[in-house]
Amino acid sequence: MVNSLIRHISPYTPMSNKYPLVSICIPTYNGEAYIEEALTSAIEQDYPNLEIIVSDDDSKDNTVAIVKSYEEKTNIPIHIYRHQPKGIGANWNHAVRQSNGEFIKFLFQDDALNPQCISKMMTLMNNPKVGLVYCKRDFIYKELTPKLEDFISYYGELHQYWEDFKVTQGVLDGKQYLKDRQFLNSPKNKIGEPTNVLLRTSCFERVGYFDEVLQQVLDSDYWYRVMPYYHIGFVNESLAHFRLHDQQASSVNKQREIPDKDLVYRRYYKHLLRYLHPKNKLKLLKLYHPFFKFLVKIKRGFYAK
Repeated sequence: MVNSLIRHISPYTPMSNKYPLVSICIPTYNGEAYIEEALTSAIEQDYPNLEIIVSDDDSKDNTVAIVKSYEEKTNIPIHIYRHQPKGIGANWNHAVRQSNGEFIKFLFQDDALNPQCISKMMTLMNNPKVGLVYCKRDFIYKELTPKLEDFISYYGELHQYWEDFKVTQGVLDGKQYLKDRQFLNSPKNKIGEPTNVLLRTSCFERVGYFDEVLQQVLDSDYWYRVMPYYHIGFVNESLAHFRLHDQQASSVNKQREIPDKDLVYRRYYKHLLRYLHPKNKLKLLKLYHPFFKFLVKIKRGFYAK
C-alpha cells in the first residue's frame, strides 16, 4: 500500500452515527514473537466499526508477513505502512497520521486486548468533553520472578496513587489530575501505557503529537498534555494485557541514562505550571525560575558555612 502523510477522512457508513470508527494503531518493529497474539485480540473485539493501522519500522523479521496473513482472517480493514525508523515516538505518530478513525486505540505488538476493551471504553466517549479513557491492565509474563513480582506490586494499580481524590469508574475533569499533590511523585505515569488508553483523534489536533525527543516517558507526557483541555474517563476493569520482558523499550531505556525527566519537568514548568498544586509549583519554580533558583543558591550557601 502507498504511504501517505495526509490523514484520511473516514467514509460515511450507516453505523458511523452509533459506532464511530475506531482505529487500532499497532506500531511494530521485529515483533514476530508476539504480533499474532496482538492481532488476534484486535480482530476479536466486539466493537463493530474498526480498522487496523500497522506502522512498521522496517522490521527485519516476519512481522509484516504475519500481519498480511491476517487480512484473510477478518473483515476488518488492515492497512500496513512502512516507516523509516526515527525512534518510537515517530512510529507512534506515523500510525496516528495514517488513521481514519474518530478515535485511536493503541495496541503494542507485545500486548493484547480483552474482547470487550474498545466497546467498554467507548461508552465513556459518549461525553464529547472526554478526550482520553483509560482502564486497568494486567500483565503477561513467561515466569513470575521476584523482580517482576516487585514491579507488578508497585505499578499494578496506578490509579490509586492520586492523593487528593479517588479515581473510580466514570469521568473527571483532566485539570483535577494535574492539581493533585502527587502529580510529580513516583510513579510518574499514573495512567498507564498506550495499550490501556483510548484517545479522541481531535486531541492530536488540539495538543499535537507525541514528543519524538522523549524516549521513556512520551506516553505520560502526552496524557498530561491532554488534561488541561479534556475530561478523562476511567474504566475500573482490566481490559488490556501488558507484556513484561527484558526486550521492551522501557527495559532497555532503564539500563542507560536518558534525559527525559529534566525535559518533561521543563515542559511542565512552561505549559502546566498554573494547573499544579502549590507544592509542585514551588518545586518547579525552584528548578527553573531565575529568581527562585537564586534564592535556593543563597540558602545553600548560607547553610554550607
